Order: sequence, then C-alpha cells, then structure tokens
Amino acid sequence: MLLAAVLAILVTMALALIRAFRGPSVYDRMLAANMFGTKTVLLIAVGGYALGWPSFVDVALLYAMVNFVSTIAIMRFFEYGASEKQS
Repeated sequence: MLLAAVLAILVTMALALIRAFRGPSVYDRMLAANMFGTKTVLLIAVGGYALGWPSFVDVALLYAMVNFVSTIAIMRFFEYGASEKQS
C-alpha cells in the first residue's frame, strides 16, 4: 500500500511539473510549483513512515512551512513588484 501511495505521489508530482512548465499564466505556474512542494512534503512523510524514521515528519513540516512562506512571498512579488515601474 505504501508503494502505491509513493507511486501516486510521484505521478502527481510529474503532472505538477508539466503544469509548471506549460502553464498559461504566472499564477498557474506558481500554483503548480506550490502543489509540487506539497507533494514533496507528502513524499517525505510517507517515505519516513515506510523507512521507520519518525524524525522525517519534522523535516516534512519544516519543508511545508518554507514552501508556504516562499509561495506567499513570490505571489506578493508578482502582485506588487512586477506591476510598478522603476523610476
């Protein structure tokens, strides 16, 4: 069952990468990158559980926090920084 979960996560990660490279807008690409980060958190957690290393949950939570903060920062940049003209 864990192997099936890992394979499903890898497939969705591949689909997220395709969307990130072929996305029609910047926001679609950013959403796909965020989804890829979320799937990476899931992969770390499932892999840590499969290997019997409970400390991987801490790593997954830390990665989730970094993913969330970076997504907010990049979206703020695209919302405010890209539209303003530099004088």
